[in-house]
Amino acid sequence: MSDKRQVEEKHFVEEVGIFFEQTGMPRMAGRILGWLMISNPPHQTTTELAEALLASKGSISTMTRLLIRIGIIERLSLPGQRRDHFRIKGGAWHQMLKDSLAQTTAFRQLIERGLELIEDKAHFNRQWLEEMHSMYAFFERELPALFELWEQEHNKKQDGSIVTRRG
Repeated sequence: MSDKRQVEEKHFVEEVGIFFEQTGMPRMAGRILGWLMISNPPHQTTTELAEALLASKGSISTMTRLLIRIGIIERLSLPGQRRDHFRIKGGAWHQMLKDSLAQTTAFRQLIERGLELIEDKAHFNRQWLEEMHSMYAFFERELPALFELWEQEHNKKQDGSIVTRRG
């Protein structure tokens, strides 16, 4: 592999790490995910991850447990090998988005409670809460249809059918 390619891979891994960090997750979890996205083979041991990411095995262990818990990666055992491997879990992205729908619903419900608390008062936050409630209610209503469209498109691709974009 060329030095340029290795540098590009390291930058990609760091970018995924920074993205994760900006969303409130640990940077190392993002770096592991970034590496698993581009590694060959797509499954890696703790040792391989530590070497590729120049990180301690303890850090890798902690972050792989986190990524397993949130459903992004999975642990697997390969026949004849004593060490566990990690890889991106099939359907992880779809599940993460479905989980975000549940979070959207929960947050909309919290916003409703906030609106109830200030309903009989002239309150400077009312407009902000109403706008937020409206937005979350919109996402809650429309996201299931988007999931369904994606599943239809994904299933067509899996079947080898031709897929065209809407609009």
